Amino acid sequence: MPLLIAGSIATDHLMSFPGRFSDSLVVDQLDKLSVSFLVEELEVRRGGCAANISFGLGNLGLRPVLVGAVGEDFAEYRSWLERHNVDCTAVHTSQTRHTARFVCTTDSAHAQIASFYAGAMSEAREIELKPIVDRVGAPDYVLIGPDDPQGMLRHTDECRQRGYPFVADPSQQLAFGDGDLIRPLIDGAEILFSNEYEASLIVQKTGWSAEEVLERVGTWVVTLGAEGVRIDRKGEESVTVPAVPEIRKVEPTGVGDAFRAGFLAALGWGLDLERAAQLGCLLAVYVVEQVGTQEYTLSRAAFLRRLEAAYGASAVAEVEPHLRTLHP
Repeated sequence: MPLLIAGSIATDHLMSFPGRFSDSLVVDQLDKLSVSFLVEELEVRRGGCAANISFGLGNLGLRPVLVGAVGEDFAEYRSWLERHNVDCTAVHTSQTRHTARFVCTTDSAHAQIASFYAGAMSEAREIELKPIVDRVGAPDYVLIGPDDPQGMLRHTDECRQRGYPFVADPSQQLAFGDGDLIRPLIDGAEILFSNEYEASLIVQKTGWSAEEVLERVGTWVVTLGAEGVRIDRKGEESVTVPAVPEIRKVEPTGVGDAFRAGFLAALGWGLDLERAAQLGCLLAVYVVEQVGTQEYTLSRAAFLRRLEAAYGASAVAEVEPHLRTLHP
């Protein structure tokens, strides 16, 4: 049964300035600011939470259905995702807006000047899930990740109305949304994903206690950074899974998306929640060891060796029959 992954699709344009921004700023003239910086490097990285999660699932041998909105400039990115087992036929293409874009320049002191262009992402609210489900079949889950807020609400409401099991992953929207946005995005979810800080935001902004959140969701998965992940279910003891030690820590962006991909892949294979968390932690460490959210390559043999080193032979015995990576 398919996994529908709804959320943001974007590109990151990352530039490096060898000097310091502050050397070009005149404090008492900031209201007349007009400056230009000659940058030395430009990196264009594929990103967006839904695309990152779909990429991870595709690398593990699944074929997720990506649901989001892009511009006509998406052609090369689409080809990349399709080569990594992602079904992009449900992606909405705007006729007037470009794909969402994050543009950031970092100076030698690590100060940053950045802009985010939502662009086509605002048209995610125009996407209906039923025609997609009619084509691909009833989903195991619909993950609803950070996206246009009205699009997120529409997808969540449709899942409740049509009985599609959904995964709530509001992520970055928690910082900007209020309780009136967050409560309907969470209520009724089979799984709720958050990190530890976001868990506190959920409690604060919804006005619900942690226990009340668990009355409204089936499973609450809270990532704990270097401490691993905690799984909470109403009336049950929490389960904590340790993280996989990284070989080197390069860049954390996209780690949470990779964790979600591994977790959902394991559930799609019929494995239990603890095993799902282990697979999620392992895939996440591949991202933290690279620059970029979709730059890692999985070798089946090496992946299984690392799984055994972290979680034992029993984990390999359960995962190996299902794992289909792009590389042996």
